[in-house]
Amino acid sequence: MKKDRANLAKNIYIKNKFKFRINSIQSVITLSFTSITLLAMIFIGIAFFSTFSDNAEKNAASSMQQIMNQATINLENYLHSMIGISDLIQSKISVAPLGNLEEINDVLSLTLEIRKDIVAVSIYTDNGNLLLTSPKYQYDNTYLVTQQEWFLKSIEDPLDYLFQPPHVQRLFEDKRPWVISLSHGITSDVSSIPQQFITKVDMNFSVIEQLCSEVVLGQRGYIYIVDSSGNIIYHPQQQLIYTGLKQEDIEEALKKEPGSYLDTYQGEKRITTIMNIEHANWTMVGVSFLDEIVQNKRNLNALIIITLLFGIIFIIIASIFISSKISQPIKRLEHQMNKVERGDFNIDNLEVKGEDEVKQLTKAFNLMIIRIKQLMNQIVTEQESKRKSEIKALQAQINPHFLYNTLDSIIWMNENKKYDGVSEMTAALAKLFRISLSKGSETISICDEIEHARSYLIIQKIRYKKKFDFTIDLPNNLCKYKTVKLILQPIIENAIYHGINKIQEHGVISIKVVKKETFVLFVITDNGYGISQDNLKKVMNQESTSRHSSGVGIKNVNERLKLSYGNDYGIEINSEFEVGTTIFIKIPLVEE
Repeated sequence: MKKDRANLAKNIYIKNKFKFRINSIQSVITLSFTSITLLAMIFIGIAFFSTFSDNAEKNAASSMQQIMNQATINLENYLHSMIGISDLIQSKISVAPLGNLEEINDVLSLTLEIRKDIVAVSIYTDNGNLLLTSPKYQYDNTYLVTQQEWFLKSIEDPLDYLFQPPHVQRLFEDKRPWVISLSHGITSDVSSIPQQFITKVDMNFSVIEQLCSEVVLGQRGYIYIVDSSGNIIYHPQQQLIYTGLKQEDIEEALKKEPGSYLDTYQGEKRITTIMNIEHANWTMVGVSFLDEIVQNKRNLNALIIITLLFGIIFIIIASIFISSKISQPIKRLEHQMNKVERGDFNIDNLEVKGEDEVKQLTKAFNLMIIRIKQLMNQIVTEQESKRKSEIKALQAQINPHFLYNTLDSIIWMNENKKYDGVSEMTAALAKLFRISLSKGSETISICDEIEHARSYLIIQKIRYKKKFDFTIDLPNNLCKYKTVKLILQPIIENAIYHGINKIQEHGVISIKVVKKETFVLFVITDNGYGISQDNLKKVMNQESTSRHSSGVGIKNVNERLKLSYGNDYGIEINSEFEVGTTIFIKIPLVEE
């Protein structure tokens, strides 16, 4: 039974140990720490995403402008270098005699040798005649300069630097490179009559194409360049535009001032950035698409969610670990308190590792257990002393009815001259009280206890006019053992008053003492009225209230035995209604 209770308590402890209690310290710390950190992470994530969303378009436009600024500077520097070549030719022509062009020719040859991106340099008179060209390829005479738009504009405004859109060069036979041309008017003051010339510098288009293709505006973004008339200077999909497979909103771009604009073209939202290119009167247009910015937002959103998930998992694990470290000592202390609550005080100097507060609680708990043990021992001692005092008081009491009836019987026998009975009863009464007093000792020998019972039986047999007989079986070797005194008399008294006195037949009371290995057994048997099963428990649980009782009932005898020897000893009753009763009294082997 004790083992089952211990296993049950252990199972309850294990179950409670791994049970998540919402009001426990560990759960409160875990949930609080996780909730606060989670709210902080969500707030930071929302704030970060909102800030990114608000500034994404601005940052994209700003980044786009920076990239295009650099591209514009690079392109302007390149165009400025070509203007410098044209100015160099102008400076030579303006001071060189027209009959001596070798110096100018040397400048042209040297320029082409240094600048590999220049395809050709040509000088024309104002009437369209070719004055000088480099390199010295076969000139195409079918190329009529006076019919070309660039020539006419240069004649009309010689001070203007005129850049032509990309075109096929037709100056030389069998040479058709893709070029961009710069034309400019020159006036020579060497002769008395000023003469006007037109210089034309043809640049390889691949250089400008390379400069523009290096500009990256996202995955789909691009730039293109147009002149003031809407002619395309550069476009990454220029061939598709020429064939009509792709369209570009060039007219709308030329109407806008330099800057960044959010617009929708052909169903797509995009950011358009416009910049002017000096010297050439060109416009650079950059196009980037908002769906890439939206995709970046989605990627950022996914990154924030993944970060939050990993953060939540880490926070939960960290919270459980930290809260467990804090709460485990308290849980161990709680387990010990539960043991105390169940009545288990077998706790010696409990040690619980933890913070100072937990150590102080443990110390206070140990002091409390020590104090409770002291108080319990004190209470047990006091109760034992009180109970022994009560039993002593009961033992010291003399039933006045028993004494009165005995003395009355002695007087009656004396008056009737039955002197043998008087002597026998008086001797038995004297021996009864002598053994009862026993010089104040609580224990007597088994022989004295049997003798006390014999004296009581003699008195009662005379009083009841030999209504019953008795037998006593006591081996002589048992006299050396001791017992608590006056344990047989209450049993015999109940056997007479409640057993034999209720039957018509002659009664018999038998007392037998038997020695076992570790204990002595008193067996008291009568052939009296017996005890029903319903009344058997009442006999063990209540004291006799009969007026014939000595005041020391079976219950008190049983309590005295258990108090003196322990719960393994005491009284056991076997009774059969209208047949008789047998009472067993078990005491340990205690020698004198």
